[in-house]
Amino acid sequence: MGERVANHRRVIDAAASAGVSLVAYTSTTHADTATTVIGATHSETEAYLRDRGIPGVLLRNGWYLENYTSQLPQILQNGAVVGAAGEGRISAASRADYAEAAAVVLTTEGHTGAVYELGGDESFTLTELAAAISAAAGKQGAYADLPVADFAQVLDAAGLPAELAEVLADADRGMNRGEMYTDSGDLRRLIGRPPVTLAEALAAALHY
Repeated sequence: MGERVANHRRVIDAAASAGVSLVAYTSTTHADTATTVIGATHSETEAYLRDRGIPGVLLRNGWYLENYTSQLPQILQNGAVVGAAGEGRISAASRADYAEAAAVVLTTEGHTGAVYELGGDESFTLTELAAAISAAAGKQGAYADLPVADFAQVLDAAGLPAELAEVLADADRGMNRGEMYTDSGDLRRLIGRPPVTLAEALAAALHY
């Protein structure tokens, strides 16, 4: 992830040179305390943005509902959600809702210096995700919780690059620690309505 942080710094440097009035950085929930590789990457970038003294706002996006809806064909075929998140709660929301929140921040006043912890109103565990998929699809399924290393091997075997498999398995470890959970309500307040729920996202994906 070192190169990713370096790229982030180059963008921030370019913004500083251009004299931009505000940088809205899309980070991750609880980036300042997260123990994951993803969290560390965003924490370093947040720190660099502060050090450069550029007016900024932190949009700490939670997990994306699409991370799960895009896997529905495989989940339904295998009859299981596989992960390493234990019973950690996840405050996922749709990419569109996160994007709308960013648009609000960039087109309205009063956000400079703010830190928004963004996520859906209704959190869920992966056990609850499996149950929701079963209900929506009318096909019984369950959640198979694996050790982090074993989950990384499953992802690697599914064709993901080894580094990405390790990062995603590590993200599940963070979920188990509550690092993808927030009850801030920031997303709902920014977009002015309830975010898309898991049930709504599943229904839309299954009937697309």
